[in-house]
Amino acid sequence: MRASDAERERVAETLREAVAEGRLQMDEFEQRLDATYRARTHGELVPLVSDLPVPGGFVPPVAGVVAERAGASAGWAARIGGPATSSGAFAFWGGFRRGGRWTVGRVFTAFAMWGGGEIDLREARFEDREVVVRCFAIMGGIQVKVPPNVHLHVNGIGVMGGFDEQTKDAGEPDPDAPRVRVTGFALMGGVGVDRKWTKAQRQRLREAGRAERSRLDEPGTGSGRKELG
Repeated sequence: MRASDAERERVAETLREAVAEGRLQMDEFEQRLDATYRARTHGELVPLVSDLPVPGGFVPPVAGVVAERAGASAGWAARIGGPATSSGAFAFWGGFRRGGRWTVGRVFTAFAMWGGGEIDLREARFEDREVVVRCFAIMGGIQVKVPPNVHLHVNGIGVMGGFDEQTKDAGEPDPDAPRVRVTGFALMGGVGVDRKWTKAQRQRLREAGRAERSRLDEPGTGSGRKELG
């Protein structure tokens, strides 16, 4: 369904409230706000505020410590399905970027010649449970970033160039996570695939780990420590 100006403004107000409360960092706020005013349908607006409370609404307290290994508080189920907001990107003597809250199509094709591009899936939604990212780089470069816990398969070809996969954050694939296949061709250029969390996700995981260790250190929690008498 087509979105109205009033609906876009309500989403923008929710984003302003979220950044004022510290729920969003400024760069993410700017990305979402830009996507809000470019949105044409409800399907494009909903993902922008699906993880935020309504302004002035009640926010229930967090019960317990949850390590957000799925990369999103709503989990993978909420990030799979819905119409794609982008199915391709092109750069010639320039660049492109797809990042933040967007929906990647079942088949996403990227081409870069004498230029570069970035495809960031770490906060993205997925049109289907399996997506194919096709990257073609000729004397240019394309960087693909994915959460460490997706099911990832990389099988591109590099000729006088590289088609490489790097893992910064170790992690086992989540059974509910989508399958991402990265394929394509690099000629005198490069395609790099990075498995790593965003800075915000790594910070949340560190805080969850500290809270869990603190809980285990409390008396009576069965931490396994023994007193010497």
